Amino acid sequence: MRKKFILALLPAFALASVQLGGAQQLKKVPTIGILTLASDDPLAKVLREGLRQLGYIEGQNIVFEHRFVDGKVHRLPDLAGELVRLKVDVIVARSTPVVQAAKNATNTIPIVISVPDSVGSGFVASLARPGGNITGTSSIMPELAGKRLELLREILPKLSRVAFLAHAGDPSHPQFIKQVQDAAESVQIQVQSVVVKGPEEFEGAFSAMARERAGAVIVQPLFAGVLGVAGPIAELATRNRLPSISDGLRFAEAGGLIYYGPDQLALWRRIPDYVDKILKGAKPAELPVEQPSKFELVINLKTAKQIGLTMPPNVLARADRVIK
Repeated sequence: MRKKFILALLPAFALASVQLGGAQQLKKVPTIGILTLASDDPLAKVLREGLRQLGYIEGQNIVFEHRFVDGKVHRLPDLAGELVRLKVDVIVARSTPVVQAAKNATNTIPIVISVPDSVGSGFVASLARPGGNITGTSSIMPELAGKRLELLREILPKLSRVAFLAHAGDPSHPQFIKQVQDAAESVQIQVQSVVVKGPEEFEGAFSAMARERAGAVIVQPLFAGVLGVAGPIAELATRNRLPSISDGLRFAEAGGLIYYGPDQLALWRRIPDYVDKILKGAKPAELPVEQPSKFELVINLKTAKQIGLTMPPNVLARADRVIK
């Protein structure tokens, strides 16, 4: 009788186990928070595509919560806090002000980042052993200041003064300015730092450059690569016949004279791997921060002609791409 009773209960136990297992499986679907300045940030697309290739299907075994501020930096703390309240499993963030907001919002949720200088910005202790809850990629953009000045001097042998256009809302802008100033000292070039809060100050910024007789302008990458305002900057530089250079993504395509910087798409394709490893139990503190191994030089010859500049053949020969 007892054996019959136990046998009768077995199907019920099996059904309960299946239901419990299903509920547990549903709870294990990870949620990835994405925090960016722009709604169309290309990193979000690269992240989704990369995770799909790793076997994550949106809506089935992964969920995304994308928050963006469309350039309104002051909203970042609120949106970072929102992702924390949603208890996302990982936050993916690009650009220094975005990462700073995420860092301020949590010291427990893993944060995978893409920034110009992860160590200098205080996000990680070191590249080899980040410590804390942050890891990702660092594009060493400020350290390339010397290379950009060398390029400008090759194009403009008599260059003695350059302007650096910086964004006040980016906490890393003083690092960029200092890197340029340090590099400029060794080649006897003076640097005029022009810090703006937004596009409404671009006209005044270029007027200030003209007054100080800047011979070229270096543009902080945040404007082109994140905020997507390279076009208006390039137009003003062309109007003022001012050679321009930046490591902001697609700066040359938007009309800037030169893009020189890391292959950022290659770096971003590493971000899904970080997320995957963390979801499988890896600790951000022990995942080394990666740096770029490939750099690109893109020259816009159309812009050069508009400002009456002849590009030296040796510089053109080194270009990865020339826009005509």
